[in-house]
Amino acid sequence: MINVVKSELRKLRRPSLFLGTMGAVVFFSALFSALLFLLIDSEQGNSDRGRTVGREVLGLATGGVQGFSSTGGFLGIIALCVFAAQTAQEYTYGTLRNLLIRQPSRMKILVGKLISMKIFALVMILLSVITSLATSFILAPGAKVSTDLWFTSTGIEAIVTSFINVTISVIGFGIVGMVLGLLLRSPISAISFGVLWLLIVENLLIAVKSSLQNWLPGAQLTAITSGGTPDITYSHALTVGGIYVGIGALAASILFLRRDVAN
Repeated sequence: MINVVKSELRKLRRPSLFLGTMGAVVFFSALFSALLFLLIDSEQGNSDRGRTVGREVLGLATGGVQGFSSTGGFLGIIALCVFAAQTAQEYTYGTLRNLLIRQPSRMKILVGKLISMKIFALVMILLSVITSLATSFILAPGAKVSTDLWFTSTGIEAIVTSFINVTISVIGFGIVGMVLGLLLRSPISAISFGVLWLLIVENLLIAVKSSLQNWLPGAQLTAITSGGTPDITYSHALTVGGIYVGIGALAASILFLRRDVAN
């Protein structure tokens, strides 16, 4: 198992993948956090979907992680793409057969892949929260937002809670990507289907019938990042999102164990 994790981490450390991904995480984490403060007086809003997050909210103990929570959905999409690509490419390149020669247990390979990609996701999330907090702290004085409560015991608790929620959501998105990679066995197909569903199909379905947001997987995983929304409670998002992820992971694992290794 340890050797499988090490071998997968070696692939994830490739400069083209690691530096490119982490660079995007830093850029967008800083951007989302900066917009909260730079557009604080804008009539068009300073958060997602045109919402306005005012000075009184940003000045609370939870104000420091507002930008980080907004970045959670974007981090989830990145995780979905990375998990899907790293899983499906074994079929595309025909390397799964070689892996099974060295490690005949398919389940150990699957679990080892999951552990290594979770480590990659945790590094990504940690980098994001540091970037978001730093950006918010630097820009807060210029936006006339008080940071006195951000690093109190309540503020630290808010940072930890937000980190845990975003981690749960991102890992959930990642497992969905891994499931798509195992089912479709093609990085392009898996990533395309996942991104199109999350960014376009779900939004269209919710626009047609708003009550569907309580049952669509992407909406649940996104709601977890902020500890729930006015329309979706945290417990509901955890339960429904967990059911989707659990059923998908079980079905994909059975297929991985029984299906031919060739694409």
